[in-house]
Amino acid sequence: MVSRFRLSMLFSLLLISAYFSPQSTLAASSSTQDARGNVTEHSWMYFQGYMDDMRIYQTGKGHEGQKLVTGTRGSVTVSRTIDAQVFTGDDYRDMSFNEWGVYSYKPYQPPLIQSDLKNALCAKNYDVGSVISESYSNIRELIKDTNIYQDQQVSVYEINTELMGTAKIGSRIQESSNRAPVYVMGGTYVGNLNLRMDIEAGNASILTLPCP
Repeated sequence: MVSRFRLSMLFSLLLISAYFSPQSTLAASSSTQDARGNVTEHSWMYFQGYMDDMRIYQTGKGHEGQKLVTGTRGSVTVSRTIDAQVFTGDDYRDMSFNEWGVYSYKPYQPPLIQSDLKNALCAKNYDVGSVISESYSNIRELIKDTNIYQDQQVSVYEINTELMGTAKIGSRIQESSNRAPVYVMGGTYVGNLNLRMDIEAGNASILTLPCP
C-alpha cells in the first residue's frame, strides 16, 4: 500500500508540473507581449517661419539597443518628409529611418496683428503607453483634420493641419516604466504650416500605415 505521505508528495508534484506546463508558460508569455512598443511614423510638412523640433527614437534603455536623434531649429523655409519604423521585440530590435528635406534660410517676422484664438487636443492610451498632443495659438487661419483610433492593442494618430499662427505638436510612446521611450517628439512652429503626420504605436503590424 502507498503511504499517505507518498500520495501527498505525488499530488504536490502534479500541481507543480501543471503550474509550469508549456501552456501556462505560453499564456503568461503572450500576455506580456500585449501592447508592445512598436512605432511607425510618416510625416510631411511645408513650413515658412521659425521652428524648433526634435525626435528621439530608441529600442532600449541606456547603452542598450539602437538610438537616433534628429532635429531642426531656426528661421527657415522647409519641405520635409520623414519615414521611420521602430520594432522593440524581446528577441529582436530593428530601426529604419529616412529624412528627405529642402531647407533654406528665411528671416522670421512676427505678424503685426495678434490673435487670442486657440485650439488644443490631447489623446492618451494607457494600454499601449502612447500620448499625442497638438495645440494652436495666435491663430489667424486654421484648417484642421485630426483622426484618432485607440484600443487595448494599438493607437493610430493622423494629423492634417494648415495653419497661420503658432503650433505645438508633441508625442511620446513608452510601453511601461521598465522600458525606454521608443519615440519622443516635440515641435514648435511659428508661421505658415502645412503638416501631415501619421503615427501608429502598439502591438499591430508596423507596416499598415499608408504613406502621406
